[in-house]
Amino acid sequence: MFDLEAYLARTRLPLAPTPDAEGLAILQRAHRLAIPFENLDIALGRGIAIDSDSVFAKLVQSQRGGYCFEHGRLFLDALEALGFEARPLLARVWLGGGDEVPPQTHTLALVTIDGQQWIADAGFGAAYSPPMPLSDGEEADAPDGARFRLARDPVFGWMLSRNGDPATTDGRIDAAAEGRGWQRQCSFTLDPVYPNDLILANHWVSTAAESRFVQHRIVSGVLPHGFAGLTDTRYHRRNGEQATEAEITDPRVYRMRLSMMFGIDLSAEEAAMLVGLQAA
Repeated sequence: MFDLEAYLARTRLPLAPTPDAEGLAILQRAHRLAIPFENLDIALGRGIAIDSDSVFAKLVQSQRGGYCFEHGRLFLDALEALGFEARPLLARVWLGGGDEVPPQTHTLALVTIDGQQWIADAGFGAAYSPPMPLSDGEEADAPDGARFRLARDPVFGWMLSRNGDPATTDGRIDAAAEGRGWQRQCSFTLDPVYPNDLILANHWVSTAAESRFVQHRIVSGVLPHGFAGLTDTRYHRRNGEQATEAEITDPRVYRMRLSMMFGIDLSAEEAAMLVGLQAA
């Protein structure tokens, strides 16, 4: 049984959201504000389990974060407990990449409310996109000032694009080279996604040498009007007009930043290992 009370406490929600469009927006926003995105267990030599019990134990009971397959599982379980009709989708992440077709390394939720389909993404670690009705040409604004647009794509099904400040992403967009303007964020189809599809995608993302999550140590969090990220030892934070950027090579500062900014508490040995990987 899903412990809804513990999940609501973790996401700092005093009341359970209603199973409607407003409730979906409230739930996703609270989830992203409270639970960080991170892949640190990969670098620490631990596997990433995405079954409901393991994800709940890590993200809720142990106060850790996770990456998209972990967030996606927890969010779907919460949606079900609240009475929403929802299922997972697989997506290709284009943000910050080139023209080469990316693999399906991301998951988001398709939610049906009163016959209308919505997309909701509680696990996209590179930026924050609000829930949106699945409609060609639909646009929505995020609290950090970015604008999002959904469009049918003749090859990839649906394409979600972003127009916003690169400073409110995880840093994969080069602000000098890209600037503002519409950027492809992710594409997806509405094909059914089965548990083994997610298991296979999660395995590749957490073990393949080509995976961004094997190559880098990534932590990010949504702020009320911005975004904070720690990629390897590069820290950056943007909230409204206030911005901070720094290189963190001292394990003690790295550990403190993880705790104070993202609520992730690691041992001194774990922090030293993560900083040392970058130095090597």
